[in-house]
Amino acid sequence: MVFSSLLFLSVFLPLFLLVYFLLPKKLSIKNNFLLLSSFLFYAWGEPKFVFLLFFTTIIDFYLVKKMDTYEQPFYRKLFLCFPIMVNLGLLCYFKYFNFFIDNVNSVGGLINMQPIEISKIILPIGISFFTFESITYSVDVYRRVHKPLKNFWDYQVYIIFFPKLIAGPIVRCRSVSQSH
Repeated sequence: MVFSSLLFLSVFLPLFLLVYFLLPKKLSIKNNFLLLSSFLFYAWGEPKFVFLLFFTTIIDFYLVKKMDTYEQPFYRKLFLCFPIMVNLGLLCYFKYFNFFIDNVNSVGGLINMQPIEISKIILPIGISFFTFESITYSVDVYRRVHKPLKNFWDYQVYIIFFPKLIAGPIVRCRSVSQSH
């Protein structure tokens, strides 16, 4: 779904705002609705990548939480590296794999090499934003700028909050979290 689409402007946004402001003031209820709305928003445009987004946030959340339990710099760095490698690995795969194969085929064509035949990799919407936001969160917890979020669903809301998921900006966790 695109912010300028008729569906978003005439159906999704008005319904979201109406329900959100009619919900009780309790933060957990509003956050749950925000999370559900964000998943719906993302799934509307990229249903097959919802599980990728969910999977990466599970990895990030628990590895960063584990990293924070260590005092030794070696273990902290080790647990910082894992979520960064997972996120950057996925970003590189989705964003640059086609580019890499196209270049190999171009160079291979100069030496009469058979082209590598693969189906094109589709780029998930917003992958750069949620990748760099996850990395920023990991690094901030590593640097002890803030504590890791206690609730996995709050982390989900932070990462996939629909107004910024596909168009940014990258927001630091401490600017939206009440746990700092």
